[in-house]
Amino acid sequence: MKCYSLARALLFQLLLQHVLAANIRSIFLFKDVLKSDTISIKTSGFNSLIIFGVGILDNGDIMYYSNTPGSVDTLVASNGTYVGGAALFDKVRSFKTGTTSINRVEICMNSQHVADLMRTPGPGSSTRLYRNFAALKSAWGLDAVNNDDESIYDVASTVQFAKMLGTIGYKYAITPYTNSGFWVSIKNQINSGLSEPNLLLDRAYLQCYDGGAGNDPVGWQNTLGLKTVPILWVTNDSKPSQGSTVAQARTKFSGWASRATLGGGDIGTIMTSRRWDCHTNCTVTF
Repeated sequence: MKCYSLARALLFQLLLQHVLAANIRSIFLFKDVLKSDTISIKTSGFNSLIIFGVGILDNGDIMYYSNTPGSVDTLVASNGTYVGGAALFDKVRSFKTGTTSINRVEICMNSQHVADLMRTPGPGSSTRLYRNFAALKSAWGLDAVNNDDESIYDVASTVQFAKMLGTIGYKYAITPYTNSGFWVSIKNQINSGLSEPNLLLDRAYLQCYDGGAGNDPVGWQNTLGLKTVPILWVTNDSKPSQGSTVAQARTKFSGWASRATLGGGDIGTIMTSRRWDCHTNCTVTF
């Protein structure tokens, strides 16, 4: 099975190396980050890593949800202090140290409790939420917060929250699959008065599978006015109906690349072990 995974990884490497010409080469870690293959991720050509499953509690504390049977959810920041433990601290920081191609680590979250906390107590630097995000950034060496809102879509609080994160030193990214009007509105307000390379909202990772299977990243990039990175779900034993084989991915990436230069490309998979592995073995060059 390992040889099979490596063979599939090489096919994806050759595919992606020749169909996209841009600089964002990203991968979402949808399962427990502690079970991911650090060395393979660091040496596979990815330069951006998005850790899925961070959430805000109603009091402003921050949880990491492992989304993995047998793993535990962990409170990682509370009352302005990192409390996530040494294992997560060492693991996340390790992605950008030593021999590595990773230069950006993001945490991905939804918008649960954001509107309430922006209303009361607000986004000020003395609030529990602000201090928790500052503590988590310092502990994990984070570069950006990624918004995967798929239901709430509150413009005012999202803009407030993003600007709060910018004050702390984060960049802000989005992962839409629908509702382009919302994303255009927050992008325009968050980046008002800013220009490259100092944009706060600097990346859009577009879901091109599942509910976003019909999305056109070229069209989205034009609509957003922001570099857009299409996400393809690779074929594995989670959501197999949504996965792209090498041949299918070649067709999709080649078609997009023939029409425009996109921001890069992203591979999404639920796997963290070597059973399949673009999650741990895939070398990519966009």
